[in-house]
Amino acid sequence: MPQQELVRKITAILDKAGIDYMLTGSLVSSLQGEPRSTHDIDFIVEIDLSNVSKFNSAFSIPDFYFDDHSIIDAVRRNEMFNIIDSMEGFKIDFWILTNTPFDRSRFSRRYNEDIGGISVFVSSPEDTILMKLYWAKLSGGSEKQVGDALSVFEVRAAELDLMYIDYWACELRIEDLWSKLKKEAHGSD
Repeated sequence: MPQQELVRKITAILDKAGIDYMLTGSLVSSLQGEPRSTHDIDFIVEIDLSNVSKFNSAFSIPDFYFDDHSIIDAVRRNEMFNIIDSMEGFKIDFWILTNTPFDRSRFSRRYNEDIGGISVFVSSPEDTILMKLYWAKLSGGSEKQVGDALSVFEVRAAELDLMYIDYWACELRIEDLWSKLKKEAHGSD
């Protein structure tokens, strides 16, 4: 099953279960910037202990493999969990939407993007850039993350809300990476 088909399948399940989501990560940065091959499928989901059973029921075995207890534990800790597509072996990562101001802001800014003929909620380009830089910082300067952020910046430059990025780069303490990215982009003109 191609990756787009799996995204279609996952979003249909989430929509049917009434679980709000946002596709994010390298798949989205490839849509918003320069395409690159990635096996990562990352979703942010709005689930808590009151609706985690709805999530677990929506992803049926044998189509998907997951551990109910690890999902409940991830929800309690606001951490990531994953499920495995049993047919193809793809791993799908689910990140719990937290109540941090940045998480709430970026989730409220998600928008619909056409992916292979289906409408999917995705991270805004600004938030994709910010998260790529944030992950670069956490990983000690990952060139792949910075490259993804730069790619989105260069492709979407004319439509970006730079004041929004400036604000959150400061709040997330990634203003140095943000400044470097802008200099690199303007240096390549």
